[in-house]
Amino acid sequence: MAVYTDVSDEELEAFISSYDIGTLTSFKGIAEGVENSNYLVHTDQRPYILTLYEKRVRPEDLPYFLGLMEHLAARGISCPLPVRDREGRALRELAGRPAALISFLDGLSVRRPAIEHCAGLGQALARFHLAGQDFPMSRENDLSLPGWRALYNDVSASADTVIPGLKCEIARELSHLEKHWLDDLPRGVIHADIFPDNVFFLADKFSGLIDFYFACNDMLAFDVAVCLNAWCFEADGSFNITKARAMLQAYEQERKLTETELASLPLLARGAALRFLLTRTYDLLNTDANALVKTKDPNEYLRKLRFHQRVTSYRDYGLGNH
Repeated sequence: MAVYTDVSDEELEAFISSYDIGTLTSFKGIAEGVENSNYLVHTDQRPYILTLYEKRVRPEDLPYFLGLMEHLAARGISCPLPVRDREGRALRELAGRPAALISFLDGLSVRRPAIEHCAGLGQALARFHLAGQDFPMSRENDLSLPGWRALYNDVSASADTVIPGLKCEIARELSHLEKHWLDDLPRGVIHADIFPDNVFFLADKFSGLIDFYFACNDMLAFDVAVCLNAWCFEADGSFNITKARAMLQAYEQERKLTETELASLPLLARGAALRFLLTRTYDLLNTDANALVKTKDPNEYLRKLRFHQRVTSYRDYGLGNH
């Protein structure tokens, strides 16, 4: 979440008045995240999240994202719901941007996940994958292999100003992944961005999943690889195999990974690390200095990529023989 587009008091009051949600009492921008403009909106009834979709989000993708939230909620997945106005519209326009009002989900994200959080996330991820199997809409993953090449082309000229030698290191890894990438693993709806700040807990128990604006149809195991990167490394860059084991075992209690998925985890984890290395590098080079947004360190994902390059088996992630 972030704020790129300012909304005036008058604009917001007019917008809120078209919903049956009470009277606007306060609103403030939310700085976390990097993609869209987000505000915490309070009415005299309850809080909501207002999202204005920025340039990286294509308007034609928004029915997929909003429809997915409604689909998941109907199947028992705890997630925010789009709020419809008096005319039944979930998608609106505000301050020149596509906009949606989303229900507020109780819970807190954890800055440093513990083992129990990783286990709760693993179970929730598998249930999410199963619930999405009959979602009728489809959206291609823009940030899979072809997208990584496009991002590399965008950042290559300036990459070494971010980290010395980064251009060549990304080029080598991208070449390797283009030779070995897979397309025959079980597929379905994936979240594609399950970082700790997109998962809520109450009393250390999973309470909900948020921020579906990278969701798409891709290999389910790629989502698992994203979570290995996002949840199982410590602040000093070391890999915590105990957290990884807890996450993977909890996932498999709900949905068993195939042997091919398991064998592919090291490659998928490299791809996931490269994806976030590229997008963080791009954001660092292109984010408006005046935007209320915190850019994230690409170096973190370079270190993670180097770790996965040394992994030879899924067993290195904590799972025993199947």
